[in-house]
Amino acid sequence: MAGVRALGVLSRLTSRRYALYAGTYRTFSVAPAMLARTHVNYEVKGDVAVVRINDPNSKVNTLSIQMQNEMAEVMNEVWADSAVQSAVLISSKPGCFIAGADINMIQACKNEEEVAKLSQEGQKMFERIEKSPKPIVAAINGSCLGGGLEFAIACQYRVATKSKKTVLGTPEVMLGLLPGAGGTQRLPKMVGLPSAFDMMLTGRNIRADKAKKMGLVDQLVDTLGPGLKSPEERTIDYLEEIAIECAKGIVNKTIPLRKEKGTMQKIQDYVMSLEFVRNQIYKTVHGKVMKQSKGLYPAPLKIIECVKTGVEQGPIAGYLAESQNFGQLAKTSESAALIGLYHGQVACKKNRFGAPQKEVKTLAILGAGLMGAGVAQVTVDKGVHTILKDTTLEGLARGEQQVYKGLNDKTKKKNITSFQRDSILSNLTGQVDYSGFEKADMVIEAVFEDIKIKHAVLKEVEAVVPPHCIFASNTSALPIKNIAAASKRPDKVIGMHYFSPVDKMQLLEIITTDQTSKDTTASAVAVGLKQGKVIIVVGDGPGFYTTRCLGPMMAEVIRLLQEGVDPKKLDSKAFGPRFGGGNAEVLKTMVDRGFKGRKSGKGCYVYQPGLKTREVNPDIGEILEKYRLTPNPAVRAFCTARWTETSGPCSAWDSLPVLGGPFRFIDNFGADKLVEKMRRFEAVYGAPFTPCQLLLDHAKDPSKRFHK
Repeated sequence: MAGVRALGVLSRLTSRRYALYAGTYRTFSVAPAMLARTHVNYEVKGDVAVVRINDPNSKVNTLSIQMQNEMAEVMNEVWADSAVQSAVLISSKPGCFIAGADINMIQACKNEEEVAKLSQEGQKMFERIEKSPKPIVAAINGSCLGGGLEFAIACQYRVATKSKKTVLGTPEVMLGLLPGAGGTQRLPKMVGLPSAFDMMLTGRNIRADKAKKMGLVDQLVDTLGPGLKSPEERTIDYLEEIAIECAKGIVNKTIPLRKEKGTMQKIQDYVMSLEFVRNQIYKTVHGKVMKQSKGLYPAPLKIIECVKTGVEQGPIAGYLAESQNFGQLAKTSESAALIGLYHGQVACKKNRFGAPQKEVKTLAILGAGLMGAGVAQVTVDKGVHTILKDTTLEGLARGEQQVYKGLNDKTKKKNITSFQRDSILSNLTGQVDYSGFEKADMVIEAVFEDIKIKHAVLKEVEAVVPPHCIFASNTSALPIKNIAAASKRPDKVIGMHYFSPVDKMQLLEIITTDQTSKDTTASAVAVGLKQGKVIIVVGDGPGFYTTRCLGPMMAEVIRLLQEGVDPKKLDSKAFGPRFGGGNAEVLKTMVDRGFKGRKSGKGCYVYQPGLKTREVNPDIGEILEKYRLTPNPAVRAFCTARWTETSGPCSAWDSLPVLGGPFRFIDNFGADKLVEKMRRFEAVYGAPFTPCQLLLDHAKDPSKRFHK
């Protein structure tokens, strides 16, 4: 998951009744007027009211209670002012239009009925925006997500900047929810069923240019460069000017709100009017959801239900289904788990160790292999001068090519221009010696997992780097204290465990020893955050946190393969593989045969470029036959059990997000039930299933929970 993603639903207004006045304007009844508005203000330019939103207490605008109250108050005044013919809604906050609503408002609701009422109030508010007698233009710059998008599509017209930061989306599904303020009903009408389903079921962000093609945005505005003001300020000012002209154009009829449909659109509308076509879409979408989610996530299925109800039974039934399903989802364990992960990721994106004494401006990487080049790739595009060192020119060339390919792929996808790609690459220096290391603020080693090699490069590095330079190891298993044993300044040694492929995997595991200084940790976290990583900081120990989690899981996978389980059947399991006791020689033999997985083209499967489907590697059968085991009686366990032994500040990490992490899963499943199961498996498989003392303590006392 990337950036802050907030919910898309409105919370209560202080007063819940809305009044309609004699056909002249619509108004919300609100709480007594505040002495001064801090979140929403407006000024009248000619006959256009420019409504500006800006939460002074946050980096993003959210639809908080105060924001809504002030918005209602402002709209009352706009609708009541006969001199105002139209309005523009714009954010004064750089990089953010509206990011949604405050998650805490939904969590504060006591039951499904309260949440459903919350949804209904949001629906009513946006219905009045939609039916406003004075056209409202949403001027979008930056993130327009969740409730922000629902607000925007309720407006009569939408203008958006071409900025990279301008994205539109409905991320509610990622929190186990659905768009609850009319989104499931308006979005299909605006962009069509297929596109609406794609947005709501994936939660992916849509760039402004694509939004324009989809019909989600009516007009695009270019971004501006520097001048008397910053580029961001100039762009917002320009966006406001264009939006005002659009508002005036709508009033004087030079800009039609209903565009004349072309031939293709008419054909599409006709096709979608056929019931059997719509039913086929519902069936296809439902099938894809079940295939990808294994039925473990209720939100996608509820989204399909809401959309289908609205399309087939009409808006009244659709809005009712949306609010009721929103209420139900908000109180599910799945939503609580996903929201818990969201809060955990937000916490992991903050540097709780404070600001480092010295910013890392030059970062050197030892080893241009898959990991080293990956670290370079996520560093160079952040404006950090990066030195990539390898022992051979051949190895260095492969690493540099990997970095180039990653950036060039972004160019092909039009995420960056070719000029930007080349500019980013200018931050990378490839070499086979230590020249320039005297300016390095941090060195990350990504050499072979051999303690002797790591000691050797550590000594070489310390001989040339400045005193403040930090040495970080990308080891996945070797204890950091053992690596630091060869250092003259162990306080500057730390572990930074990246995951492959580095440019796609969010997690970064930072490992500290008893000697690692707080400033060293702060610097490592700062670098990881700049690279866009979700960071967990753990203590030193065998396998750290992640490898200790993955190790037993991998051991059980090997055991199941040895017992004759087909790899495809193993991968198709939704949840619940037992673990313990596989023979690591199976993996060693696979590696010796060159079966290293996707990067070598073969592993348990055969990987072919350009093909998504994969077949089981026929050569793997010979290896598995050699190490075949006779299966024990069928037993099943949850691999979460062993994770309690590595308790630490990292419960946001898990391989199955819907469970909310291993510790939240234990809270929901019950420590006593887990211990009971483990005792039965212990009798069959032995020590790997012996529950740790922490789990036993929680099993004895039901009031003990990992998450309060």
